[in-house]
Parts: sequence; structure tokens; C-alpha cells
Amino acid sequence: METSEFLSQALHVTAALAVVLVLARAGRTCARWLRQPEVVGEVTMGLLVGPVVLAVADRELFDALLPPAVLDVLKLIGQTGLVLYLIGLAHKLRLGSDGPTKRTLSALIAGAFALPLVTGLALVGIIEVSGDEGARGDAPFSAYLLMVAVAMSITAVPVLSRILSDRRMADSFEGRSSLAAAVAMDGLGWIMLTLAIGLGAGNLTGLGESGIALLVGGSCAFLLRVVLRTGPARRFGAKTPKTSAVLLGAAAMGTALLTEHLGMTAIVGAALVGLAISGDTMAAWVGPVASVSRAGRALTPVFFVVTGVTVLVRAFSAASWVLIVSALVLGCVGKLAGGYLGARLGGMSRGSAYRVGALMNTRGLTELIVLEAGHRAGILSAEMVLALIVMALATTAMTGPLLSLVERRERRRGIEPAVPAPAPAVAAESGSR
Repeated sequence: METSEFLSQALHVTAALAVVLVLARAGRTCARWLRQPEVVGEVTMGLLVGPVVLAVADRELFDALLPPAVLDVLKLIGQTGLVLYLIGLAHKLRLGSDGPTKRTLSALIAGAFALPLVTGLALVGIIEVSGDEGARGDAPFSAYLLMVAVAMSITAVPVLSRILSDRRMADSFEGRSSLAAAVAMDGLGWIMLTLAIGLGAGNLTGLGESGIALLVGGSCAFLLRVVLRTGPARRFGAKTPKTSAVLLGAAAMGTALLTEHLGMTAIVGAALVGLAISGDTMAAWVGPVASVSRAGRALTPVFFVVTGVTVLVRAFSAASWVLIVSALVLGCVGKLAGGYLGARLGGMSRGSAYRVGALMNTRGLTELIVLEAGHRAGILSAEMVLALIVMALATTAMTGPLLSLVERRERRRGIEPAVPAPAPAVAAESGSR
């Protein structure tokens, strides 16, 4: 690439990045006006950008504004922000007295993952009984059944993590439990997604690749933990926090990208690294981890907006209202009831279980990525994708109001909420920059 061409592309990336951040800020402002978590505004704005540009212009102009080379760089920037941000959150997810016990986490995963799988089967049953050929498509039944079940069981780690941060719940027991369960379910869901795509294509080689990716990612994270626990590494982390943060971020990004390259989502790789550097023996690395997490939080809007643009850049066919309503009702029942029952079985109080159920109902962009993969593989029809997109956006938007409803209910009963109320708009705005 010539120097002039490189400078031109760099300027294009910078301009596009500035526009993305401005759009994300506009989305956050709208969300605050509507009393929604800021991240919901970022996600919605990201989804609207592509269709709006295509509606007022054409594909040629869209590609000129965001050519593949520029979009690839923005994707990398957004993914870097997400990985770095998740490092700090996963760092707090250790089991024990400060976090969810194994019993609590296992019960929560069982409830919030298993029941939604069942509701996915129920949705397929409704489609089969109604004879909706547009929603059914022509994919093999086993692949279609598994794909719909996975789509109903998703809890979006990126959006959930931002909601926890926006509502100051990241350090709460409910927040840590929900995020830990969501990370585990993300890994399970990705494996099942790989299996569904393999069934659709007639081969299951991808399933073995996902297992290898988990093994390699876990080994890299364990090796990083061993290195960082050594005396020289801890002294280095305490004396040079900025340099240590850069090196830690690079190691985490490398592990996450390697995990994704081998067939698993980078989210799981980032979570493995964050879990590996948690615990009392990593006290010297608290400062560098905090710096890495702050840098990631500043870039997460790029992930939300760019992913929204790339996932929903084309209009889908109309879906029947029966399909949309069925997907929404079953989606809410699966996650709200499943999360609540799992939390109760794990020993949580009713108030905490209500909060966890609401948090588990957050689907966001992870759901959209799964739907895009299913649609691209020819398993999900356009009508089915549209119905599940509506369900994903509606359930994500419900999270904030449901949490506020639980808090108001506890105040009426004279119970002090276990988590603080969200920060005022001015504080929230400054904290999101």
C-alpha cells in the first residue's frame, strides 16, 4: 500500500470512528430521555444506521461511506474494546464468599439456559402446527430445531455487562452471578450453534474445532496466570502499571483472537483471561486491570454500532404477528422464569431472583450475531430472523424497567434495595465517555 493510500484510509477510519462515537452518544442521550440503560440506545442506534442509509441512498453509497477495508478496522477496534472491557468484569467473577458459589452458578445456568431451550422447542411446535412455511424454511429439521432453541437461550454478555455498569450493579452479587452465568451460557450456546450449522451443512467438524478452541484458550489463560503470579511479574505490575496494562491488554487480545480464530467467540477467550487473573494472589495487577477495563469501556460503543451496521444492513421479509408475538412471549417466559427459578434454587432471595431473571432476559447483539449466522447458513428464514430480532430488542429494552420495578416494589414493602439506584443523567453521561 502506498503512503498516500495509507494516509487516505487512515483519515477515512478516523472520520468513520468519530461518526460512530457521535451516533453512540446520540443513542445514549435518547436512552436517558426514555429512562433506558444507555447501552440500549447504543444498540438501537447501531441497528438503525445501516437500514436508514440504505433507505435514503443506495448500496453503492453505503459501500463508499463504509468500504470493507474501513469496516474491518472498525470491527477490530470495537472487538478490542469489548475484549478489554470484559477482562475487568470477568476479573471480579471469582467463586467463593465474594462471588457466586458453584451451587448458585450451576442452578442459575440450569434454569436460565435449559428452560429457554424448551421454549425454543415450543416455538418450533407452534410453527409446525400453524403451517407457517415462510418461518419454517427448508433447512433440515434437526438443524432448524437446534438453531431456534439456541436463539431463545441467548443472554448477551456485551450488553449485559454495560447494563450492569450503567446501573452500578457490576459489583453486586446479582450482577456477578448473572454475568458469570451468561459467560458460561455463551460458551454452551456457541458450541450448540456450531452443531446446528454442522447439521445444516451435513458435517460436524466445527464441533471438534470449538472444543479445541476452548482447550487452547483455557491453556493460554492458565499460562498467563502462572506467569503473572511470579514475583518478578507482580513487582513489575505494581511499579509500572501503565506499561503492565498495555502488555496485559495485548496478551488478552491475543488469547481472545486466537480463541475466535479456532472456532469459538472472542468473548469466551476474554472471559477466560479475566477469570485467570482473579483472586488474592493477583492483587498487584488490580491497577493494570482497571486501566485495561476503562480503555475497553471507552471503545465498546464502536462494537455495538459497527456490529449493528453489519448485522442488519438489509431488510427482511414481513413476519406474521402470530410468529412475532409467540417468539416474544416464549422468549420472556424462558428467561424471566428460568432465571428466577435458577436463582431461587441457588439460594437467592426473591428480590435477587427477580433481578437475575430480568438480567438474564437481556439478549442484545449476541442474539443478532447468532441470527445472522443462522440466516447466512440457510437454516433460519428471513421471516424467522425478523421475528427473533423484534424479540431480542424488546427483551433487552425490558431489562431496565423490570429492574426499576423490582426496586420500587421493595421500597413499597420497606425493603432497602440490595443494589444502588442508577446514577443521575449527568453522572451517567460523564461516566460513559
